[in-house]
Amino acid sequence: MNKQQTRIIVIMLAVALALAAFVMLRDRAQPAGDEHDDHAEQTEEKQEAYADDGVIHFTPNQITVAGITVATAGPKHLDTFIRMPGQIALNEDRTAHVTPRAAGSVRDVSADLGQQVRKNQVLASIASADIAGQRGALTAAQKRVDYARRIVATERTLWEEKITARQDLLKAEQELIEAEVARNTVRQQLQALGAGGGGASNLLAIRAPFDGIIVEKHITLGEVVGADTRVFTLTDLSTVWADVVVPARDLDIVRVGTTAVIRSIASSTTAPGKVSFVSSLVGEASRSAKARVVLANPGAAWRPGLAVNVDIVTGSSDVPVAVAREAIQTLDARQVVYKRVKEGFIAQPVSTGRSDGRFTEITAGLSAGDTYAAGGSFTIKAEQGKGEASHEH
Repeated sequence: MNKQQTRIIVIMLAVALALAAFVMLRDRAQPAGDEHDDHAEQTEEKQEAYADDGVIHFTPNQITVAGITVATAGPKHLDTFIRMPGQIALNEDRTAHVTPRAAGSVRDVSADLGQQVRKNQVLASIASADIAGQRGALTAAQKRVDYARRIVATERTLWEEKITARQDLLKAEQELIEAEVARNTVRQQLQALGAGGGGASNLLAIRAPFDGIIVEKHITLGEVVGADTRVFTLTDLSTVWADVVVPARDLDIVRVGTTAVIRSIASSTTAPGKVSFVSSLVGEASRSAKARVVLANPGAAWRPGLAVNVDIVTGSSDVPVAVAREAIQTLDARQVVYKRVKEGFIAQPVSTGRSDGRFTEITAGLSAGDTYAAGGSFTIKAEQGKGEASHEH
């Protein structure tokens, strides 16, 4: 091989190496360029999604997935109120502390804690020496009455046959009357103790005074109880009280007969009622008074001890446009409602008026019939914030 052939081969190798280097550099540069283009496209789409028209884009499917509920603004009846803390309590007018009314030893307990009982149902029975003595006295009094009746019958026969004087008959009749009075007195004493019926001479049945539920039980088989021992507490839960703490400044508003709405703190349960009592005394330390609302309690849903809010209604009105309270958000120091549009939502500035805690009056910004995000408006606000940040970047 001569020098000219060697030079040609070297030149060809150099060209091949240059071409190979060019191809490698081009392949390395291409992905970075594509990634840049993709990022640019995404940024452009973001900027388009949050364009200056103010629309926060949501498809119907995205609205469903995000849990956003849409409602229609319209007229509502609103009650204005002041809110006060309260607690559900037993209706003391329908609560009884059941006592035996005679001392004795417990022979039987047939009622359990939490049991629903009927009026005059036997809850327990005791063996009582006092009852035995009273029943013995009643038996003796009845025998005296029977004897006095026989004497009256005999004296009447003798008087009619002119054997004895009328004075003897009148005396016998007087003794019969006295015997009947003594017997009736003993019988009434037994009835007052709840032992007016028959049965064993020393047993006393403890009965329910009305329909209700046993909420306390302090009696066991075999123990000795006194006449005034509280063996059961029985209450009728068909009505309960809501005890309310009323600050002194609001006593001119809270009056007997004022309408109130009771709201459970533990759930969304509400119930209407009326103030039935307002204390005349104000606590020196708390500077507040006690008020009471009587509540119907079907199904015993309002349990004594439950903490509640009591809304005392101070006025009511009908407003032409109102929205759900949770629909109102604050954006750049303005109140807005996210109004539904074809492409999604827009932040519509609004002016608000009265509120009843569930709905708020809209005095400007929305019209009756406009649809808006009633629930999940915070999700829309968060998405709007992310979009605005991307747009600025």
